[in-house]
Amino acid sequence: MVTLSDPLFTKECPPLNKDPNDADAPARSTSNERSPEELLRIIFDYTAKIGRERSLSSVLLLMANMGREMILADRCTVWLIDYANQELFTTVAHGVNEIRVPLGSGIVGHSIAIGESLLIEDAYRDPRHNAENDRRTGYRTQSVITVPFVGNDGSIIGAYQAINKLTASGVFTGQDLEQLKLAAAYAGKSLESVMLQEEIQATQREIIYTMGQIGESRSKETGYHVKRVSEYSYVLALACGLSVEEAEQLKIVSPMHDIGKVAIPDAILQKPGKLTAEEYELMKQHTDIGYQLLKASGRQLLKTAAIIAYEHHEKWDGSGYPRGIRGEAIHLYGRITAIADVFDALGSKRVYKRAWELGRILELIREESGRHFDPQLVRIFMEQLPKLLEIRERYRDEHDLTNETGHL
Repeated sequence: MVTLSDPLFTKECPPLNKDPNDADAPARSTSNERSPEELLRIIFDYTAKIGRERSLSSVLLLMANMGREMILADRCTVWLIDYANQELFTTVAHGVNEIRVPLGSGIVGHSIAIGESLLIEDAYRDPRHNAENDRRTGYRTQSVITVPFVGNDGSIIGAYQAINKLTASGVFTGQDLEQLKLAAAYAGKSLESVMLQEEIQATQREIIYTMGQIGESRSKETGYHVKRVSEYSYVLALACGLSVEEAEQLKIVSPMHDIGKVAIPDAILQKPGKLTAEEYELMKQHTDIGYQLLKASGRQLLKTAAIIAYEHHEKWDGSGYPRGIRGEAIHLYGRITAIADVFDALGSKRVYKRAWELGRILELIREESGRHFDPQLVRIFMEQLPKLLEIRERYRDEHDLTNETGHL
């Protein structure tokens, strides 16, 4: 049985009578059924699209549209099971809030509970119909088909629900039911694959974040430091022109920038005073250690994390470490993480220093433009400062709270 720790997002295709501009919507028909040729075209088109998708929300929307077109339904909803909360849920299009119902309630809940498909001609004559959802959305449910769909192990993971036939009769037929079963048979297994992939990715993100926290906690840099650096990096990446996907990737892996500190002795990491030259050389090794830990991975996320671990202490003028590279030879991910990390570190209390005032931090960042930091990135940083400060306030550690003079 597929068990999810967190609810997943779902999509419901928009009702045709409320969205005349929907290009995917089936036209109203005087015939009660699709022709065999039309059905084959719809199935081939959508199964090809679904097979190429890796985004759960996109797969759910394609599934809903495929079911709707196949049986000329006004609406087709994909419900999923949230085992953690013992609920069924779906997110409705066009700004209507997510609908959640107790597991086993309503027509869809009963269908899933008994593991059987249902065809209902008049929902309001069926005691299992939850009319509250209609009142909440302003939509009138009449005829309903519900078909559970299963994963590869045969366990039920959700259900299709088609509402209101777009023909003169307004009622679904037994043939509609069989056709929606066909859609569910294919789409259910495709959906499970995407759900499992997203669960794997979520697990990877959690591991990466936890490993980043381990690196920080060994140097007593606990609290929200890695979270703030992650959020700063995302904002700066978008402002630099990176895609949402690239920015998200940077956000996920930036907590790993100091993972190499796991191999640095506590006596150095937690020293309250200034490091000796010898101790500083040992501290600098955390960049190479982090890179060596991560570089062999075949996962793109960890490859990106390796770059950040290696290069976030390089400087624009070439005076950084471990390799002393300069300018654009430093990967943009490394340059972004560098300024995000310094901004947060200076504004946070550490065992060896008090938190700096904001004005002093900004003065240093401006002074280091062209030396420590990419000048273009400094300009972008200043433009994005309101967003960065909002993040800093949202994830502020208690021990970092300061008054206007910067004192505790």
